[in-house]
Order: sequence, then structure tokens, then C-alpha cells
Amino acid sequence: MPDARDTVRLSLRLLTTSRLIEREVDALFRARFDSTIARFDFLSALDRHGPLTLGEVSQYLLVSNGNVTQLRTRLSDDGLIETEQDENDRRVQRVRLTKRGESVFKQMAKAHAARVDLLLGELTNADKQALTRLLDGAKSSIRRKLTKGAAP
Repeated sequence: MPDARDTVRLSLRLLTTSRLIEREVDALFRARFDSTIARFDFLSALDRHGPLTLGEVSQYLLVSNGNVTQLRTRLSDDGLIETEQDENDRRVQRVRLTKRGESVFKQMAKAHAARVDLLLGELTNADKQALTRLLDGAKSSIRRKLTKGAAP
């Protein structure tokens, strides 16, 4: 029977690794772009999915609507995103990248990729693929349990 301590150690290792990467990338964004990883994630969601409601952004980023509203205000004030009314329902507002936002996001994404490559560059391609496969399996397993209500 597997030892629960092994599972806890694994989860702590994942969290530590993730936080190390996140801290380094956030420091990069602050130094080079006067920005944060949270702002980058917001812009990234818009880049990937196109115009979104704030609720949709919140779901993609797994953060509260309040956090998204604050980010939206700052990104809008900086001219990186703009709000538009939905074509089918004028009551619905969507946010989208501006031309400036697209340009800034591309620069940030390039810097992000280079920094993550630097941090994980010592892993072989085979190791990266194996780790990705294993983490995809873990993520799927967790999501299945969460949708079934297994986690409190």
C-alpha cells in the first residue's frame, strides 16, 4: 500500500518547483516590463482565446472575479486591453488586447520562454516529455476527482 507521506512529498516538490519558476519569472517581468506574472497570465488568456468576459478570464486563470477586475482596470489604464460590447448581447462586455497589448505580450512571452528554458534547460528532451506526460496524468486525475466532488 502506498505511503501517504510519499504523496505529500510529491505535492510539496511540485509546489516548490512551481513557486521557484513563478518567482523567477515574476522578477523578470517586474524588472524588464514593470509588470507581474498575474498581468502576463491575463494577457496570455486573451492572446490564446480572443475577447473574453471577465468571468471567462477568471475561470481560465483560476482566480476570483475581484482579482480579475483589479487586473482589468490596471491593464486598461496602461492601454494594453480594451472593453467591447458583445455582438450578440449588448449587456455582455468582453475585454480584448489592444495593438499595444499584443506587442507588449509578444515581448513578454518571448522573455518568459527564454527564462523558463534557462531554468529547465538542463533537463533532456526525453525527460521534459516524460515529465509533461506524468504531470498531464496527475492534472487529469485531480480534475476528475474535483468534478466528482471527491475533494472537500
